[in-house]
Amino acid sequence: MPTTTGPLPFTTPRLDALPLDPAYAEEMAAVLADPALYAFTGGGPPDPATLRSRYERQSAGSPDPAELWWNWVLRVRADGRLAGYVQATVRGPRAEIAWVVGTPWQGRGYASEAAKGLAAHLTSAGGVRMLVAHVHPDHAASEAVASAAGLAPTGEWEDGERRWTGNPPVPGFR
Repeated sequence: MPTTTGPLPFTTPRLDALPLDPAYAEEMAAVLADPALYAFTGGGPPDPATLRSRYERQSAGSPDPAELWWNWVLRVRADGRLAGYVQATVRGPRAEIAWVVGTPWQGRGYASEAAKGLAAHLTSAGGVRMLVAHVHPDHAASEAVASAAGLAPTGEWEDGERRWTGNPPVPGFR
C-alpha cells in the first residue's frame, strides 16, 4: 500500500518527477505564468508567494488520514528546467490524477509521458488499482493525455468536466 511518508520520486524517459517542495515555488510560478493555462480550469497565474503557501499546505498532506496528497514537479532532464507538475489524491485503491505542463513545453509529449509515468508509479508503489481524471470536454490535448495514461471517458460529469477512468495493469501481470 502507499505510504504516508510522502511521494517517492520517479522518472520517465525524459523527465524526473520530484516530490513537491515549497522551494520550487519561484521557478514554478514562471512555468505557470501564462494565462492560457487557465482557459479551461479558471483562475489565473499564481505569484511565487501564493504558490509557496499552496506548496506548504500540499506538502504537509491531507488533514484526512485516509487520503494522501502526492505532488511532483516535472524536471526536463535535458536542460534541468522545471516544466510542470503531476499530482495524485490517493484514497485506498483509487487515485485522482491531474497534470499541467507550462506553455513553452507543450506539444512535445511531456504531459502524456508524465501521466503514463505517474500511472505506472502509482501502480508499482502498490495499492492503486483505479485512476480517475476530470477533463474539460473542449480540451482535446488533455483528453489525449488521459487516453495515453490508459483512461477512457465515462458518462459521468463533475463541475462541467467529464470523468475519465482506467485500471492500470498490476505489475508482474499481463
